[in-house]
Parts: sequence; structure tokens; C-alpha cells
Amino acid sequence: MRGHRRFATIAAAALLATGLVAGCGDDDEGDSGAATSTAAQGDDSIRGDVSVVGVWTGDEQRSFQAVLDAFEERFPNVSVRYTAGGDNTPTVLSTAVEGGEPPDIAAVAQPGLVKDFQRKDALQPIGFARETLDAQYPGDIVELGEIEEELYSFVFKAANKSTVWFNVAAFESAGVEPPETWEQFLENAQTLQASGTPAYSIGGADGWTLTDLFENIYLRQAGPEKYDQLTEHEIPWTDQSVKDALEAMAQILGDTENIRGGTTGALQTEFPASVENVFADPARAAQVIEGDFVPGVVAENNPLEPGTGYDVFPFPSIGDAQNVVVGGGDSIIMFKDSPAAQALVNFLTTKEAHEAWASRGGFSSPNTEVEDSVYPDDITRKTATAIADAETFRFDMSDLAPVDFGGTPGQGQWKILQDFLEDPDDVDGAASKLEASAKRAYE
Repeated sequence: MRGHRRFATIAAAALLATGLVAGCGDDDEGDSGAATSTAAQGDDSIRGDVSVVGVWTGDEQRSFQAVLDAFEERFPNVSVRYTAGGDNTPTVLSTAVEGGEPPDIAAVAQPGLVKDFQRKDALQPIGFARETLDAQYPGDIVELGEIEEELYSFVFKAANKSTVWFNVAAFESAGVEPPETWEQFLENAQTLQASGTPAYSIGGADGWTLTDLFENIYLRQAGPEKYDQLTEHEIPWTDQSVKDALEAMAQILGDTENIRGGTTGALQTEFPASVENVFADPARAAQVIEGDFVPGVVAENNPLEPGTGYDVFPFPSIGDAQNVVVGGGDSIIMFKDSPAAQALVNFLTTKEAHEAWASRGGFSSPNTEVEDSVYPDDITRKTATAIADAETFRFDMSDLAPVDFGGTPGQGQWKILQDFLEDPDDVDGAASKLEASAKRAYE
């Protein structure tokens, strides 16, 4: 079970960055023993409808539906309706909360959003789920969901965001090998272009892909201490370390002819389409820089086989930085308490729920009882367990930021980095806009 130690590292890093208060929680919150048993065995006496809003779309939505199907088999008198919010989930939920009609349960990617809702007294504590979490999850992952010693969330789906996925045939045709360093990565890009395949597929229509790229570069260049300081806005976004990372980012974004569709095409390409460009035969682009969930995006219509058709390598090292990983996770929260909602929350903590998705790929489970063998192939196992070996790990910076700066379409980091994709020469302008937006958000 060595691979599952990675989640203790995730939570420890996130706790350091966010300042969440860790504690023991309240062992008397709800009948957790009965709830845990019910989640494992099912109960046809529990009835009701449960509404869920979440970040998962496309193939990820289909995989989550497989989890919900397994739940409804155990709880035949509970009906679950899932609504995909995608990148707009924070806005959808905030609007629903303000209108007094939130869903029963939500899946969110930003710990900062959980804190915002808790401050507004919009969330219900989920201490009833603690027994399973304490027994089957690393302690630090449980603590990540605590605010003022009370449990409000738990990580259901984690991700290693420091991976680059590539089309094997495109690499072989160009005669290049997976790079280890940033310099080799950039050299490969020129060779790939010369061979007839654009090196990069960029989903610039989704701003979060650009924040992920920035964070991977920044952590490697500036180091973990600066990363933590920038996360908390203890240093400004006009700091030279930010400008250095933007300049490195521009080495990719400014290579316009080497991007599938050029700058305009990238800004119109959503994340799933950016994956499809690489997972194609023949390839429309050679590589896409994104997390271990990439294969799950095309799971239903993937013409390539793992290892022979597509493969993965770690985000390249920059300077002295070695074995560095940026990661994230999607957490479950509850707005409305009911026996049916509690049953679903409890079920989502269990091995059965996690295996229903993990077996389909694009999923890393924090439940320590999920065996590595459940993952569908060697590549998935490799990426799902890579964080355990990381010398330096940090949680996704934009997910830890206030949502209006780090996680909302059309504003903050997402919009500013999209503008930077359009004009990657304007490093100073991008840094100034980021700082102005951060100032407003952190007030």
C-alpha cells in the first residue's frame, strides 16, 4: 500500500499553505458506527432524493455516474440527480447558496471555496463520516477537511498535476525521447515541429490549465518557500520570481506555430479537446501538459493503447529542482442534511465507491484499502502513486486562493493568464494584473 502515503503528503502541504486548523474532531457527531455499516451494506429503509452538483464533466461525469449507480444498487429507494457544473461550479454553487436553494451535496476542487461556504454558515458538518475516514484514510487527509476542529469535507478524488502525456507514434517519428529537463523539453518541441506534428496541445479556453502550467514552473524555479508565500499573498505577484516563471511559460505560449491551432486555436480549445488532439491516430499534436486524469477524459473514445499508443513522463525539472509535484483534489461537501444525503456521503468514503471509478482510470483514491491492482493499467498505477516519491509537493495554488482570484472563469488568474496566452510578451503587464486582482481577492 506504499502508494497511498502520497495523500498524507498532499494534506500536510495543503494545511501548511492554507492554515486550516487541524484537530481531533468530535467523536460524538452523529451515529458514525451505524452510518458506516449502512454505507457498506446498503439500506432499503432510507428513502429520498439527493441533488449533487460537481466539477466533473464528460468521461469524468460518466465515471462518477458509475459510482452513483453502485450507490443506488445498495440504496434502491434513494434517487440521486447529478448536475455537472464544470469550471462554473463555484459560481453555480455561490448563486444557489445566495438564493437559498443549494444542492444537497457538492464536489468542489477548491479548498478555499469550502472555507468561504463554511464562513457563510452554508455547510453542514459531516462528522458522521469520520469513523470510515479515520479508519481508511491517512490522518492528514482527514484533517484537511477540518475547519475549527469540525469536519466539513473530505477529498474524494486526488490528482497528480505534474505529468505530460504524449503520443508515442509522434515521438517515435520525430526520434525524440521523454525529456528530463526543461531544456530538453524545449529542444524536443522544435524537433517535433520539424517532423510535422505540433509539439503542444493547449486547452486555453479553460483557464485552469494555464494556472497548472504556471504553478509547475513556479514551484520548480522559485522553490517551495516562495510558492507558499505567493499562495498566501505574502509576496506580490509583481515579484521577480513570478516574472521569471511567466517568462519561462512564454517559451511555450510564444511558440505559436508549434501550438495546435496557434494562439487563436488554443484559446478556443477546451481541455477535453486538447486531450483528443494528442490521443488521436494520427496525432494532431504531440503532447498535452496536464494531470493524471488525462486518459479518463477520452476513456470512452480512445483509439490508443497505453504504453504503445500513448504514454506519460513527469513534468521536466528546471534548474536544481528534482522530483517536484503539484497536485490537487476534489472534495465532497454537504449543504443539506438528511438520511439520504448522509448515506451518499458515507458511501463516497468507502472502498467500493472509489474502486467503481479507479477501475475506469483517471482517478487516484485516498482510501488506503483500495489496492493498486484496481487501476486499469501500468501507466495509471505509475501516475496514481508518483506523489509518494516526491521530494517536494505542493497543493494546486489557484485552488487554495480565494475563488474569485484562483477559480472563476472570466476573471482573476484564469482570465489574466488567458490574456497572457494571447500576448506572452507582456510579462510585466500580466504580473501587474495578477497583483491587482490578488489584492482585491485577499482583502
